[in-house]
Amino acid sequence: MPGDKKGGWRYYLQKPVVVIFFLGFSGGLPFPLVYSTLTGWLEDAEIQRSTISTFAWLGFAYSFKFLWSPLIDNVKIPLLTGWLGHRRAWLFTSQLVLGASLFSLAVIDPGREMTAFATIAVAVAFLSATQDIVIDAYRIESAEQELQSVLAASYQYGYRLAVLVATAGALYVAQFASWTMAYQAMAGCMGVGLITTLFCSEPKVRAGITGKLTGGFVEQAGRWIYIAVVEPFADFVKRFHRWSFILLAFIACFYISDRVLGILALPFYLDIGFSKVEVGTVAKLYGYWVSLLGIAAGAAAAIRYGLARCIIAATVLIVSTNLFFATMAIAGPRIELLTLTISFDNFAAGFGSTIMIAFMSSLINVRFTATQYALLSSISTFFGKLIAGYSGDIQLAFGWLNFFLYAAATGIPAIVLGVIVARRHARIVQEIEPE
Repeated sequence: MPGDKKGGWRYYLQKPVVVIFFLGFSGGLPFPLVYSTLTGWLEDAEIQRSTISTFAWLGFAYSFKFLWSPLIDNVKIPLLTGWLGHRRAWLFTSQLVLGASLFSLAVIDPGREMTAFATIAVAVAFLSATQDIVIDAYRIESAEQELQSVLAASYQYGYRLAVLVATAGALYVAQFASWTMAYQAMAGCMGVGLITTLFCSEPKVRAGITGKLTGGFVEQAGRWIYIAVVEPFADFVKRFHRWSFILLAFIACFYISDRVLGILALPFYLDIGFSKVEVGTVAKLYGYWVSLLGIAAGAAAAIRYGLARCIIAATVLIVSTNLFFATMAIAGPRIELLTLTISFDNFAAGFGSTIMIAFMSSLINVRFTATQYALLSSISTFFGKLIAGYSGDIQLAFGWLNFFLYAAATGIPAIVLGVIVARRHARIVQEIEPE
């Protein structure tokens, strides 16, 4: 009801929603700085592409973050927990150390001190994944159930704005100043999260997904692994029977083609002759709005045509984006072709991510919402990041054109499995063992 403070657009003016927007910004800022934006810096520093692509493995911090989530639920931060509360203490600590780590990364020359540079980048990825865990917990605990969908939307808006700042914004600063200045500016932007944490309220109720981890170290570790991995996975297999491994295989393959290409996209643009400003404007700024359009289109298509049909469309769209990049590899740095490629690529990415999130959510048992979804999302990114680590070697061996054809080929299993899952989706759902 528009007149109700909890209805219509007024939802977004409530304090928990505004807080989550700014925390979403803090959550979205670090990852591009150790992934896509970082590859541009390394390309400028004339680091070998076989080395550049191995930075895709930094994403494993996000793939395995569920493993240390029980630690964050149960361990108190000395002094800060008493002052800020449990969630805010973890938020403040991760954000403060993240900002310091990004500033440290800014002053290291990757061409001369690659070991130190990579070490700090690993720390940034780990701290960013840790912050994600705390933000998710804070979001769930900070408002009633009816507000959760709005909180999720607010988080996405803040997150994507931060990605824009950490990609296009960093490229602009690097173009007109230096990469050092760009990363120092990004470290300063972590102040948004710190200020938000200081002025927001501690959730009144902590959900606590693990309970207390009591007993000796071995006993705690065993319970930790059982709660985080074994129990939710066993439940998934029990409910989906023979279909479980087909579903997991599809989820594992879905993003491979996108990840294989994505890690070298920025080095590709710069290598064939585009300037940082052109890339920042078209690939990042313009691409940001196209990705939002793709997200909206995915949601609308799923409602109108059903999830099964959209699964096939999403896999085909994601794989076919490689062919646009292959065309650009032949034609060279033509701005209109870059615009067309970015339009298709970002729309496909937005559409596909919406469909995959909806698909994975449809498979979740509410008894294991956090841990089971974390496992499925980890599986969805793990193999793509693993294979993307070798993208630089493939590109150096075969050139840009053949690399993009190879990237497209890695998506064929996703299309095949997508067709199988889509055609049997209704039957799979019907065969779920009742609770």
